[in-house]
Amino acid sequence: MTVLAFGDTIRLKDGRIIKGKIISFNGGKFTVLFDDGTRQRQMNYSADEIESITFDADSTPTANVETLNQTPSGSSDKTKIGNDTIITVGQNKNPDNTPTPSPKVSPPANTSAITPAPITLNVKVLADNTSNGWTNSGWVARKGQKIKITGGGRVSLGNGRLTSPGGIASLSDSGKLKKDEPTGGLIAVIGDDNNDFIFIGDSLEFVAARDGALFLGVNEGNLNDNSGAFDVKIEIDPETSN
Repeated sequence: MTVLAFGDTIRLKDGRIIKGKIISFNGGKFTVLFDDGTRQRQMNYSADEIESITFDADSTPTANVETLNQTPSGSSDKTKIGNDTIITVGQNKNPDNTPTPSPKVSPPANTSAITPAPITLNVKVLADNTSNGWTNSGWVARKGQKIKITGGGRVSLGNGRLTSPGGIASLSDSGKLKKDEPTGGLIAVIGDDNNDFIFIGDSLEFVAARDGALFLGVNEGNLNDNSGAFDVKIEIDPETSN
């Protein structure tokens, strides 16, 4: 079979581009004629080596292109672009031009554990001598429970002295329950049968050392001239509440 074609462009799969004249196709091989003006030479290229062939439409008979496209293996595709006919060599894996479906990608599973919200209580802690200076928070702590207490607001310790839950470190008081902590600061105790007082200050997170009701108060010996209340938030870790 002979194909007359001039100005043919052969693109090889290794990236090379060859300009020549395809003169035949037989046994799965193209024969290409090269003419440099002084002499001619021929080279054979297997269809497996070729990515595409572009024929110059001005010099390539349509019938010959059709014949070239209809190889026994059915391994070539023809595309018309402008005045050029491009033949792509290689097995056509999708002869019907059916769109290839995109692979289905499942979103990654959310393996992070959802942290439950803490149990929250809001309590007004009186600074005066009401209930012997202790405010019952309404929560019964369990040993091993994680508890966070945060104080806010200001109270009067008498004589014009105001303090936040952090207390006044420079104010001496021999009667306060936590001797080494600031006077007037926020304190706590679990149960009513011990003196294991806990200095909370502005904020503290701790683990309950025993079972018992949680009481809150002010670290001062004389509460009779006090007034006001701290705004206290108590947060209990629900995972340690059983």
